[in-house]
Amino acid sequence: MKPLITLFCGLFLCLTTAIAQTDTYTINNNSYELRTDVQGPMTLLWNVFNQEYRYFAKKGNTIIELTNTKESNQYQEEYKKQLQELTSDSDVNTEKVKLTLSSLRRFFNAYNKKTDPNYKENSFLTEIEYRLGVFGGITNSVFVDNPDNTSNGQFGVDFELYDPTALPSHAIVLQYKQTLSSDDFDYSASQFSINHRFKFIKSPAYQIYLNTKLATYTISKRTEEVIGSDFIAFEEDSGSSFQGPLIFGLGADIKIGKGYLSLNYNDAFSFVIDDNGEFPVDLSIGYKFVL
Repeated sequence: MKPLITLFCGLFLCLTTAIAQTDTYTINNNSYELRTDVQGPMTLLWNVFNQEYRYFAKKGNTIIELTNTKESNQYQEEYKKQLQELTSDSDVNTEKVKLTLSSLRRFFNAYNKKTDPNYKENSFLTEIEYRLGVFGGITNSVFVDNPDNTSNGQFGVDFELYDPTALPSHAIVLQYKQTLSSDDFDYSASQFSINHRFKFIKSPAYQIYLNTKLATYTISKRTEEVIGSDFIAFEEDSGSSFQGPLIFGLGADIKIGKGYLSLNYNDAFSFVIDDNGEFPVDLSIGYKFVL
């Protein structure tokens, strides 16, 4: 479970980095593609160059790179003096500032609030919503052999990362889904999956999205009846699999109270794995809480 959560968070951060808008700046006759993290009287810019994080401060028309060179195994922390000079019109303290995105973010926001009474604290990725949802429904397990096309019950849990400010059209979801066996179709499965949701219709009242399963780990068990000329036997088959199935579905979140009513039609189609030839039925309804 822990590797899945790590991969899940990594995917969201990679998606964030890939989609975040960059602008071109000329600094000391060099051209840089930089991302904006905090925007205000003093703006924090940054990007990664050759696997190294580099940070820049923009105030008015002046842009300087914040540096921290190393001499005789000691960091010189020039950025503290640079920030002190840039913020000489205020009494903010630079002593505890670290040359990291989170520490600089706090410092820039603190300075901007002191110099502009109307300033509202902002930062890329500070508006992340964590949504926890529960759901139940039915599925005919179209990606496994289901001779009589029987639908079984299912239930599960979603944990969603969503940033309505920076990435309003995208979300990453870690999902656990349990398919229940029945007398007519003795198949059960526990599935953990990582999903991407593209919200192509958005409003304060509802969101409609394409759901794509990026990776799944499934533990399944089924029992089949074998009828011979003079006997009836039951064969049990169980196992697990890890796949990158790229299975597509549709969903909608409808605002109700402090959370969302969630309607989903999942596991409809895959370019990667074959279905059993039946029309897919994977319907669920649930509720999401905003944490």
